[in-house]
Amino acid sequence: MTALFGIAKSGLMAAQTGLTTTGHNIANAAVPGYSRQTVIQGTTPPLNVGVGFIGTGTEVAQVKRVYDDFVNKQLLGVQTQQASVDTYLKQISQIDNMLADSTVGLSPALQGFFKGIQDANSAPASSASRQAMLSSAETLASRFHTMNDRLSDLQSGTNAAITANVSELNAFARRVADLNNQIAGLSVDPSRIPNDLLDQRDQVISEMNKIIKVNVTQADNHMLNVSFGSGQPLVVGGNAQALAVGTSDTDPSRVVVGYQTQNKLAILPDAVLVGGQLGGLMQFRNEGLDKAQNQLGLIAAGLTDTFNDQHKLGLDQNGQPGGNFFKDIQAYVGYDRDNASSSTLDIAATVVDGGALTGADYDMNFDGTNLVLTRRSDGVATAISPFPQGGVPQVIDGVSFNITGVPVVGDHAEIRPTYYAASTMEVAIKDGTKIALAAPISTSTPSTNTGKVKMSPGEVDANYLLPGNALAAPVNLTYDLASNTLSGFPAVDVTVTDEAGVATVFPAGTPVTYTSGAKISFSGLSFTLSGTPGDLDKFDIKPGSGVGDNRNGVALAALQTKNTMLGGTASYQSTYAGLVNMIGNRTREADINSAAMETAVAQATEVQQSISGVNLDEEAANLIRYQQAYQASAKVMATAATLFDTLLSLGG
Repeated sequence: MTALFGIAKSGLMAAQTGLTTTGHNIANAAVPGYSRQTVIQGTTPPLNVGVGFIGTGTEVAQVKRVYDDFVNKQLLGVQTQQASVDTYLKQISQIDNMLADSTVGLSPALQGFFKGIQDANSAPASSASRQAMLSSAETLASRFHTMNDRLSDLQSGTNAAITANVSELNAFARRVADLNNQIAGLSVDPSRIPNDLLDQRDQVISEMNKIIKVNVTQADNHMLNVSFGSGQPLVVGGNAQALAVGTSDTDPSRVVVGYQTQNKLAILPDAVLVGGQLGGLMQFRNEGLDKAQNQLGLIAAGLTDTFNDQHKLGLDQNGQPGGNFFKDIQAYVGYDRDNASSSTLDIAATVVDGGALTGADYDMNFDGTNLVLTRRSDGVATAISPFPQGGVPQVIDGVSFNITGVPVVGDHAEIRPTYYAASTMEVAIKDGTKIALAAPISTSTPSTNTGKVKMSPGEVDANYLLPGNALAAPVNLTYDLASNTLSGFPAVDVTVTDEAGVATVFPAGTPVTYTSGAKISFSGLSFTLSGTPGDLDKFDIKPGSGVGDNRNGVALAALQTKNTMLGGTASYQSTYAGLVNMIGNRTREADINSAAMETAVAQATEVQQSISGVNLDEEAANLIRYQQAYQASAKVMATAATLFDTLLSLGG
């Protein structure tokens, strides 16, 4: 009778455990990260009664957590990708919207600026048209400032988001470490593990994974180690490894991530911060924001330099050579805060060739012998030679480097030629009479000439600005019919380039052979003579007056469509169009990836939930099953009690 009571009792206890577990599943069906639990039953050891073995009932061997580690890791993988892509898309869409806006983008301001030049060319003597040209230039500079300010706002927002993500990640890491300690303390019996705490820990790790892609490995006592990147730790057993944020060693406006070691931040490379929101922010900053700001600055710096170069080739309304129309662009130089205190390294970097700018950033390092500039985009390194420079600047990728002081081994500086260019673009001229619309030379032929020759107005190039080349007095050329030559040139070499492009150099002091249609050049100026000259015909080249002339203004206006950027392969507008297309393509690519990742997460979640999720219909069936088992066991108990009472009555 005792055995029957024991069997009934074990059945009741097992059914009660089943009912409790099922109820627990139902109650937690909507809890994120909860894994359904099942009761694993086993038979108790049988009893030998001489004639054989009879059963003694059942026992609950384990309340098992239904969990598939492989499927869970698949879900974590797609979730961290989705968080990264969505974060990247959200951020880069803001740049795309700004650049493509037809009212606040750069294109309207560029068109307005060159329209102002064309209007000034139509009335070069008008002070009103000149002032209007200056106004359009100020508008252009202001547009560059506004767009750069918007990008800077995004940079600040990115910094704040990185800081918030790191703070949240640290809080999650501490929570995982605490749960590790609790789980280890409660897991004395390997078969009896606190399932709910395991679910809580996995859910916290899932939230961490949405911030950065994590790697999870098993440790002792059912604890988990959590790391990221190439093995950088976040949780080791019961201890959390806190990350910290700080500012870049070379740019105080840029937030970086690392580990705090004593009084110094050990900065982690951006390459290990992948996946999740943090990875998306880093990808956006490096591949979207930085490049957009560099490219916008490239246009500002390129326009500034090439426009200034042409402006200097003209004369203003007072007959004076043109100066800088825009102020020179200075590259950003950030000295590493870890440079030796004894270092006196001083780097002056100025944009001097807009067409040679690459839009890349650079690192300058001193190894004790050589000072080397390395382009980050492709790793191309150029040594500063000679070094020390001795006052002679070196031009690399359109930037003039003038380096003074004495560096110390290990000195490092970051050079960003175009990153801040859009924010520093500024009109240098405030007086409309200073606009150099006129050409510095003019040509003419006397009415007494007997031949029929057309002489071009003449033009100058950058060599005209070299010392001694500018015309101080008129040059009067004379044609000699007998020798078919021109004489009267200054004592310099003269180059004659025929219509086929074949150039012939005539040394200083020698007569120059006349070729109809050929371009004649010396001292940075050139002109063309076409036709048949008469004997002793004259051809005059004189310094310009700066009054009523718009030839340099026409050359300035022509810069709108001239390929002056990217090594002579693009105009200002096409360079900007390239920036718009680059950001637009990346935005569309991110949009497509976001949709794909949404589908992948939905599919992975469905698979995971089919294994670990709570099915209320199934749990309802389990309730009925365990209820019936409980009632049946209770019936056995009641039967055993009746039999026992019968035996007692017989004994009386």
